[in-house]
Amino acid sequence: MQDDNAQPDKESEKPGMQTTDDKPTNLGLLNDIQKDDKSALSKVKIYSPYRIYYDDAADSVSAVNLTGPFDILPGHKNFMTLLDRGEIVVRSKNGAQKLKIERGVMHVRNNVVEVFLDV
Repeated sequence: MQDDNAQPDKESEKPGMQTTDDKPTNLGLLNDIQKDDKSALSKVKIYSPYRIYYDDAADSVSAVNLTGPFDILPGHKNFMTLLDRGEIVVRSKNGAQKLKIERGVMHVRNNVVEVFLDV
């Protein structure tokens, strides 16, 4: 006989959480990742006040901030960071392009990467 006053499992009450075989899974998050998964970043633009260095689609972007090197891949969450001295590497189907920088600001939003240099 089932107890009508039984409390539901706390894990299953979380939004987007479902259980399978008594193990919680976040199917909402998995669906979001699969939906956003693309084979390339839709646009990468690297520019300074007087010059455009790159303005095209790319597979990935690598750079360095104060915490160290990092990569931006398709489906990356929204992100903003100050770039440190080093190289930005843009990889695309045409190969890798490297650009040495002193400083900059990177903004990633909706699979678009913008890098503002010399600011």
